[in-house]
Amino acid sequence: MTTTLDALFRPKSVAVVGASRSRDSIGGQIFHNMISAEFRGPVYPVNPNATDVQSVAAYRSVSAIPGDVDLAVVAVPRAHVMEVIEDCGAKRVQCAIVITAGFGELGSAGKEAEALLRDRARALGVRIVGPNCLGVLNTDDSVRLNANFAHAWPPSGNVSFCSQSGALGLAVLDFARDIGLGLRHFVSIGNKADVSANDLLEYWESDDETRVILLYVESFGNPRRFLEIARRVSRKKPIIALKSGRSEAGARAASSHTGALAGADAAVDALLAQAGVVRATTLEEMFDAARLLATQPVPRGARVGILTNAGGPAIIAADALSSRGLSAPALDAATQAKLRSTLVPEASVTNPVDMIASATAHDYELALPTLLGDPNVDAALVIVVPTKSAAARELAPTLSRARTTDKPIAACVLGAYGESDRAALEDAGVPVYTFPENAAAAFAIATRYARYRARPAASSLAIDVERATQRPALIGERWL
Repeated sequence: MTTTLDALFRPKSVAVVGASRSRDSIGGQIFHNMISAEFRGPVYPVNPNATDVQSVAAYRSVSAIPGDVDLAVVAVPRAHVMEVIEDCGAKRVQCAIVITAGFGELGSAGKEAEALLRDRARALGVRIVGPNCLGVLNTDDSVRLNANFAHAWPPSGNVSFCSQSGALGLAVLDFARDIGLGLRHFVSIGNKADVSANDLLEYWESDDETRVILLYVESFGNPRRFLEIARRVSRKKPIIALKSGRSEAGARAASSHTGALAGADAAVDALLAQAGVVRATTLEEMFDAARLLATQPVPRGARVGILTNAGGPAIIAADALSSRGLSAPALDAATQAKLRSTLVPEASVTNPVDMIASATAHDYELALPTLLGDPNVDAALVIVVPTKSAAARELAPTLSRARTTDKPIAACVLGAYGESDRAALEDAGVPVYTFPENAAAAFAIATRYARYRARPAASSLAIDVERATQRPALIGERWL
């Protein structure tokens, strides 16, 4: 299905307005990123003061470019942004990413300038991302769009992420690369004068390659529309949100950052719960959950079987699960009998299943399918403290074969000795966590999402927004 945002995510040609010979400038870095990512189409540098930019012939304006332009990335001083948008309209550019800051986040004068920019762009038929944003990324190999000024290019995957904060986006892209989280799309919406999280949710709803949606938001411009869209999308794929501004100090900071008006946190919780959006409390929790949901089936319940070669980490895991509303239930008698017949006599077969330190990769191979087959288990956490008997990388084939079940699996590899082995397990399609608590948090979010999706659609309860916020002056189309 073709939408107005196809020009944003799948442009056939891109102009970088404000491209510079110097990579120390934002425009220079964006142009370099576009070239180094090997964008599958022409990239035109626009700079009225240069004949060439980074060895590519430059143009004085967008309208001077001889070919068609689908997307323009605008990195010029604020005073020149409007004339660039006018030029884009004359060229029939469909989308513009306005990197430039100095609009709504600066107060009433900035908000007025932002509104004028938005209205003029709409009249010209140009969709705007931003202003005051980091940019956009699409890792699809048929596109390879790196229209932002971050230095990191994350691995390709099936997680799409929308961030209202550009600076946070810089850190997120670095973190995604470091932990091997595969991203499909990344969008920094900044002040969201035009394109909002609601627009992106609708686009990702019909994008078959997006399996998990992540949101970092500081405000909701139209919560009623968000509720309508997110409730529909979350029935198809998980949406995990990190909403900042929980505290009074955080709300003040959000207002000065992107001009966001943050509402009462109780109202946010009610809105997200009604929409089927799972709220994460930290960035780490959000990404831990994304790694699980991007690779594993949704759990059918909250019961986790623990398989380990070390008792201490398994106890920590059981406590972490319990504190998050999950459980590590005793296994069925038939399961215990089967485990006893295959494991050493010293092993514990109740749950956690502790195969003791002498356990080998073969022991994991025998025990994991048995654990997953237990009727009291909805998911499995495999803990490995690497030893000479159990090198973590040797478990990759076992985990890969176990993925044929409809129950999610996560692994936890402890100790520096196992760092080089984690990649092998990730390649097997199973998320690997450093600590049991991280895995427990991921399972908890996945389970909360599963509970929402299992609810009949008609069972959603209406929200009394005024009572939830206790701030009736903020209620309306600009609530939150």
